[in-house]
Amino acid sequence: MFGSKKKPAGIRQAKFATLIAHDVHLTGNVAFSEGLRLDGHVQGNISGKPGSETLLVLSDRGSVSGNVHGYDVIINGKIIGDVIAEHFVELQANAHVTGNIDYQQLRMDAGATVDGKLTRRDGGSAPTAMADSAAGFDD
Repeated sequence: MFGSKKKPAGIRQAKFATLIAHDVHLTGNVAFSEGLRLDGHVQGNISGKPGSETLLVLSDRGSVSGNVHGYDVIINGKIIGDVIAEHFVELQANAHVTGNIDYQQLRMDAGATVDGKLTRRDGGSAPTAMADSAAGFDD
């Protein structure tokens, strides 16, 4: 009880390597490593590099029509699809998710909406909803 240490809650990645601007519309799957800020619109799946502590931030101007998979995920825009976070999901006030959310830790602000199932999982292995090769990484 006193000897056990819990992992700290919250985001672990703080560096953004990629920005997709608000006037960009992409069709197709997006694979990223490190951090991705999405202000634009993606029609396709978005996947962080497997085994990496990636961060995806979807701003209130951004949207995704497809599944999202990453280590830490902050949502303040619209997602139509499932969200799988290996570690942490934050649903900010303007977040609208139509799909299921699988997470280890969750923070949800007033105003955020989810039309789907929230599933908390143990800190063990992540679900394999999207294969590594489909994510675009061939390590």
